[in-house]
Amino acid sequence: MAEDEGSASNDFAHEPGVPREEITRRYALWAQSAKYEKDLREEVYKGPSIAADVVAEYFPNENLRKSARILDVAAGSGFVGEKLKEKNFQTIDALEPCGQMLQLALKKGIYNHIFQSYLNGHVLEIEADHYDAAVISGGMGEGHIPCSGLDELIRVIKPGGIATIVMREEYLRSVAEYRDRLEPRMWELEGQRKWRRLARDLVPGYSFQNTGVVFVFRVLEESGKLKGR
Repeated sequence: MAEDEGSASNDFAHEPGVPREEITRRYALWAQSAKYEKDLREEVYKGPSIAADVVAEYFPNENLRKSARILDVAAGSGFVGEKLKEKNFQTIDALEPCGQMLQLALKKGIYNHIFQSYLNGHVLEIEADHYDAAVISGGMGEGHIPCSGLDELIRVIKPGGIATIVMREEYLRSVAEYRDRLEPRMWELEGQRKWRRLARDLVPGYSFQNTGVVFVFRVLEESGKLKGR
């Protein structure tokens, strides 16, 4: 398959102005077509490897990786989960709104628990302070996770835990939801002592030769998060 075919499929799931529910439906069709994993194979989409490498840096030994609870947000068919398993993480849960994508993920036997839901600011069926780390790779884009999802991301991570977001760098400017909003919201949450930035790094060749950006934050004790539901 030519590289531009996969890129076109990815654009199909990131069309500006399309409602979130329609984007989810397009992902369902993509999953049912059996092309998804070919279109986003590692040769053209390196986001999952990048994300897993970053998470592993903060859990540098095998004991930490075996005991850590990880939430894979916008898990899709389990690309990130597979990479985390390769690095000996044992307890990985998936958050993903598309049922057809979750069906692909379930076949891989990666995840301990699966939550079919959006990360969009509404309170999830997950208790507060539950995860040692949460990771997003490919979940940011047109009709994807909104800025309001950051608060709920923080809520489910333990104080001292790590939030990692890997996304296409150009989306910070080209996606209306994020332009002049996503990074300012990140820094606002930092000013509110919800989390502290550990990294903001550009990575070449993130997807289809596009540059990616990696954000890493540590959730703080003083975050004053809402407990429970």
